[in-house]
This record gives sequence, structure tokens and C-alpha cells, in this order.
Amino acid sequence: MDTTNHFGPELPATAKSRIRRAAKRASYQREVVYQLVDELKLGHVGFIQNGEVVIIPLTVWRKRDFLYFHVANKSRLQKLVDAGETICISFAQYDEWVLAKSAFHHSANYRSAVLFCRGERVHDSREFDEAFKVIMNDIEPDRWEQVRPPNIQERKGTALMRLTIEEGSFKSRSGAPTDNKEDQSLTVWSGSVQNSVSFLYH
Repeated sequence: MDTTNHFGPELPATAKSRIRRAAKRASYQREVVYQLVDELKLGHVGFIQNGEVVIIPLTVWRKRDFLYFHVANKSRLQKLVDAGETICISFAQYDEWVLAKSAFHHSANYRSAVLFCRGERVHDSREFDEAFKVIMNDIEPDRWEQVRPPNIQERKGTALMRLTIEEGSFKSRSGAPTDNKEDQSLTVWSGSVQNSVSFLYH
């Protein structure tokens, strides 16, 4: 991934995005947010339609400081972004389950990011190709150079959206359980267990 940074090392954060609970686990560094996005490439995109909250899981990837996703041309999400509305994208990965000696202190080791974005459709054919080249070659080196490029009909049917992150935050947890002193003598195992969830793509 291109790690060029044009907007400064930290994400802007307002009352909407600043983390209050367990604030010591928060970060606003673009570097850690970008790393999570690059590794996952799966974001949950939230928006409001007709007064109702809608959340859609989508492939989301990064090129420099911009995020990209694609949807069907004339889809509701394309129209909403083109109209200048803010969307919220969340990324999260659970690495380990944290088992404590008390039920209350069970937790998880994780990384997460919540980003508020605005964007627009990409109309330039060169940027269209470069954006898709980034994600395809990141999944498998030189994949874009080996496959047939999109034809005119496929390009017309695909709306590639480019997003600017207006503000956001990153939050994570790592380490051992936080057991109360009076619970440490309990004869129950505590520690972390690697998350073994697997994903099937079709």
C-alpha cells in the first residue's frame, strides 16, 4: 500500500469521534488506522436513509489518504455520497478472547476504528484503474496485469467512490486479564485464547 501522508499524522477528532470510555486505549494516529484498514479491507458502512439506520459490509481499501469502495451505479449509497452526506465506516478485529477469574472482567484483545467520511464518485478512468489495481495487486502481486481489464459496460455499471476521512478514532486492547486482587486466589484458569474464527468468501 502507498503510505504517503498528505493530511498530517493525526486524524481530526471532535466530540462526535473522540473516545471517552477507556480513553487510554485510544489513538488518533493515521498510521495505526491505515494499518488496520490495509489488513482487513472489510468495513461496515453506516448511513441514514429515510430516517432509518442502515449498515452494509463492504470491501473498503486505501490509496494514500483516501478510502475507496465500489457499489452498483445509481445505488442508494452512491447517491447519498454524491449528495455530500456523511457516512460512518467501522473496522474491527478481535485477536484474542480474554478470560478473567470473574465474569465481569472477561474481555477481548482487539483493534478497531470508527471513521466519519465524505466523498464522491470517481469519473476519471485513470484513477478508476489505479484504485482497483491497488487492491487487486495487494491481494495477489501483479494480479491486475494478468487479468482482463473492465470493459465499457462494466465501467458504466460500477460506481467507484473515493472518500476523505473527516474525523475518526482508533481503539485497541492488548494484554492479560484485569483480575481484582481478591479474585486472584480463585482456582479458575485465566488468560487469553486466540480467536479462531474463520471466514468463508464466495
